[in-house]
Amino acid sequence: MGECTHNCSTCGEKCSAPQTDNPHELSRIKRVIAVVSGKGGVGKSSVTAMLAAAMNKKGYSTAVLDADVTGASIPKMYGVRGDVQSDGIGMYPVKTEDGIKIISSNLLLENESDPIVWRGPIIAGMVKQFWTDVIWGDVDYMFIDCPPGTGDVPLTVFQSIKIDGIVVVTTPQELVSMIVEKAVNMANLMKIPVLGIVENMSYVVCPDCGKRINVFGDGKAVGETAQKFGLPVLAEIPYDAKLVAAADGGKMDVQTFEYINPAADILESGLPVNTH
Repeated sequence: MGECTHNCSTCGEKCSAPQTDNPHELSRIKRVIAVVSGKGGVGKSSVTAMLAAAMNKKGYSTAVLDADVTGASIPKMYGVRGDVQSDGIGMYPVKTEDGIKIISSNLLLENESDPIVWRGPIIAGMVKQFWTDVIWGDVDYMFIDCPPGTGDVPLTVFQSIKIDGIVVVTTPQELVSMIVEKAVNMANLMKIPVLGIVENMSYVVCPDCGKRINVFGDGKAVGETAQKFGLPVLAEIPYDAKLVAAADGGKMDVQTFEYINPAADILESGLPVNTH
């Protein structure tokens, strides 16, 4: 038996291929979008938080499943703390000030700075429980904040949850665009549609003259990568002191960032309604 590529359409082996799991019976989730990055430090979690907030402001019921178990930052960005309530039926997500439902490993810790020192299979198991055991109720858009890379947890998300689309987050450097290709190729291997690329830390606006300064270059590499795969660049997000302050102050759900709106508009118009 050869090495599994997780692409069943090209496989002649007879095996028990993993099937997507159903969410909790009291959850009705219409659309699920995974936010991924090929490497860490590109601002994937802040993009996830902004997208969820933007769709929430459009009037949709929105949720965030924080699958970055060992590097969870979503609760702090939204200014929420535990504890997660549960009963004999299931667990219940915590709501932000603006009504976004979230579940995260940090909401299960006594201290948010306590490390989670677990091996991959245990982490992957927790992510699956966030999907199957949490009573999400009615959700129009769920965003899954995946950990960086193409390892155990992203693979668990892609195989266990019926994903409607993927948003890839990157920064403008040419080196990072190579990593973007890895994330896109993984999505294509798993036959999950890539909705587009968000370029984070794209530029800085000079506070004196208003000139746009491309700190990491002109983003040509990201544009070329998007063109290669026939993908749109959904948004170009600048360095913004307001964004940093909102994330540090736990106000990502109530602050408005206009530059994420083009991405939110595409998500609103470009996805079919499903029932998970």
